[in-house]
Amino acid sequence: MSTALSHCVPASPAPAGGAPRIALIGSPNGGKTSVFNRLTGLHARTGNYPGVTVSRSAGVARIGGDEYNIEDLPGAYSFTPISPDEQLVVDLLNGEVEGIGAPDGLLVIADSTALRRSLLLFAEVVQRHMPTALVLTMGDELNRRGGSIDTAALSRTLGVPVVSVVANRGIGIGELRDLITGWRDWTVPPVDPPADTTELAGWVDSVLTDSGYRDPHSDARTERIDRVLLHPVLGTVIFFAVMFVFFQAIFTWAAPLQDGVEDFFGWLAGIVGDRLGDSLLSSFVANGLLGGVGSVLTFVPQIVMMYFILALLDAVGYMSRAAFLMDRLMSRFGLEGRAFVSVLSSFACAIPGVMSTRTLPNSRDRIATMLGVPLATCSARLPVYILLVGILVPDGTRVGPFSGQGVAMFLLYLLGGFSALTASAVVKRITDRRSTILPFYMEMPPYRIPTPRSVGIAMWEPTKAFLRKAGTIILVTTMAIWALTTFPMRGDAELTAAGVDPGDEVAVTAYTMEHSAAASVGKAIEPVFEPLGFDWRIDVALLGSLAAREVSVSTLGQMAAALDPEDDAEVADALDGWTYTAGPHAGEKVFTPATTVALLLYFAFALQCMSTVAIMRRETGGWKWPGIAFGYMFVLAWVMALIGRGITLLIT
Repeated sequence: MSTALSHCVPASPAPAGGAPRIALIGSPNGGKTSVFNRLTGLHARTGNYPGVTVSRSAGVARIGGDEYNIEDLPGAYSFTPISPDEQLVVDLLNGEVEGIGAPDGLLVIADSTALRRSLLLFAEVVQRHMPTALVLTMGDELNRRGGSIDTAALSRTLGVPVVSVVANRGIGIGELRDLITGWRDWTVPPVDPPADTTELAGWVDSVLTDSGYRDPHSDARTERIDRVLLHPVLGTVIFFAVMFVFFQAIFTWAAPLQDGVEDFFGWLAGIVGDRLGDSLLSSFVANGLLGGVGSVLTFVPQIVMMYFILALLDAVGYMSRAAFLMDRLMSRFGLEGRAFVSVLSSFACAIPGVMSTRTLPNSRDRIATMLGVPLATCSARLPVYILLVGILVPDGTRVGPFSGQGVAMFLLYLLGGFSALTASAVVKRITDRRSTILPFYMEMPPYRIPTPRSVGIAMWEPTKAFLRKAGTIILVTTMAIWALTTFPMRGDAELTAAGVDPGDEVAVTAYTMEHSAAASVGKAIEPVFEPLGFDWRIDVALLGSLAAREVSVSTLGQMAAALDPEDDAEVADALDGWTYTAGPHAGEKVFTPATTVALLLYFAFALQCMSTVAIMRRETGGWKWPGIAFGYMFVLAWVMALIGRGITLLIT
């Protein structure tokens, strides 16, 4: 094939919004997100595209005093969409996404170790005649595996600018940044690549030949490791061992940091008491804020540790192997392998898990998976589990050489994953009895040594989202619950008539809380949860958890802090001393093993996140399926909690 001449796209006017908008487009696992992170750094933000729930990542690259808006488009293999993500990419390039419009320039991100496949997408991109440049990634991997390419020759052959980068190490990023500054002068081929499939394959072969491309040989190191990690039996055993160590680490490695956070909030509560004395403001700050939000932030070290290990496993390349292994399991539940990505995403948060079902081409598969993934143990459950497991399993308990608390956490996460798959399988069987399972394709990258930067960004982003939630939803809800448990205030005459010494701060607080607005609400729904062993204070926490599951911890934390100011930093110990205030069990311990197990199981199965319900409504276009999901999970949670309580009473 002769070298193609290029021509320049007519200079584009300055974008209406000021800074030009450059979109990154490429297939999944091609290094697109690594390039995006290098260009934008900490100037990135995430959200959703208008009217849909497909995630949008956008950021700002500051180059030579100018700003460039960089957007990481959803991964796409072609412009013949088979999923909502790919359809969105097509709509976006056509300028059909409301309020956004088409980008000013396109950077096609191509994995140089799989360039043949990437050129098929590139051929579709350049047919749109937009300013386009090609970015080759994984160049170090190409060289290590004996492959090569002449970047300058590839640029001449394609008729567009081409740069090579190793994004995770920052190699070539400077050249890419310089290229972006000249986006108006990016060229396009004078003749479009052929549209016919057979002719297009020949065009790709000619491009690779003219650019001196030599295919990389197979990665011997990766093949040796995969022979072990992908073995049907040994690989599955290793997978569960990795997960087991993962949950052990949450309790052991993060414990010193958690102790430090607890001591810090205990110190702050003491300062508040010394400075503000016995006042309503002191109660609000010490109990409402520090006792509430502080009790949630105590679990930040565990959450950071969880995301650190997950980011490390993903960067190394193990998570795609885990998906491959679990595909065998998924098929036993009547689901296709792509559904595992949704389940896996839900272990961080059910919202991206629900959103990721858009990649499933079958609508009934999407519904079945969507109604199951909220049962996976999301990070919002982690503070609740840590608190309740701490009550149920004393510190220092061992199961052989392992931490008893870590074993309990592992079993809870295993329960969440199994429940998600089972629920999805049941829904699939009911709604689509004649459906066939489509083949599952997943690319498995070679094993790589992760960079601290990539792991750090992957760890910080979800942690930041958790802290933002703690600073907004949890804070507002905690303030409301403090008010509901504090008002109406009781006068000395009423306290004396009720047999309460007005000078006894703890007794006054207990009486006020017992006769507060929150108590009225909790006692109104107490008959529903009484068979599970819950008292009105736990019921109030369950209501608060509808805003966010973590609110239940802050609610229990602030009530514990109010009733036991000396033990503010040790919420679990304070809760362990709670007794029923009325009824046939008055004076008996609330958090018995049976009640604690029931509460753990209730949180394991109930759909308490209204944000997830709202996303499900947007995904399904109505309230039918979200209503079914909320209803069946409430019934399931109640029944499983009752069974768990009954079994615990029999064996203790």
